[in-house]
Amino acid sequence: MIRNILSVIAGYLIFAVSSVLLFTLTSHKPHAEASTAFKITTIVYGVFFSAIAGFVVQLIARQKTLTLNYILALVIFLFAAISLITATGTHWTQLFAMFIFAPVSIFGGYLKRRKV
Repeated sequence: MIRNILSVIAGYLIFAVSSVLLFTLTSHKPHAEASTAFKITTIVYGVFFSAIAGFVVQLIARQKTLTLNYILALVIFLFAAISLITATGTHWTQLFAMFIFAPVSIFGGYLKRRKV
């Protein structure tokens, strides 16, 4: 049980820390308007780290199902939804997290399951 909880926490931290690093290293504010090129870069970057996060969930938890990946996706979705409701500015980052990155974290777990 603790392994399962830690796997979801680790997966979320991979997603969240990588997001913070992207915006810190590029000096771009996450709730500011961005160019199309930066949005595409964000999608590629986010998809990569979301898949890694989902993969790590399976690596740590050693589950035969994707249940924990669905939980990770829900956590990503809910935190993004809360930010969407409470933050000011543009909301493209939250929408990407909710509708692209959360589902991709499930795919990352699928890739790990398929490898085994």
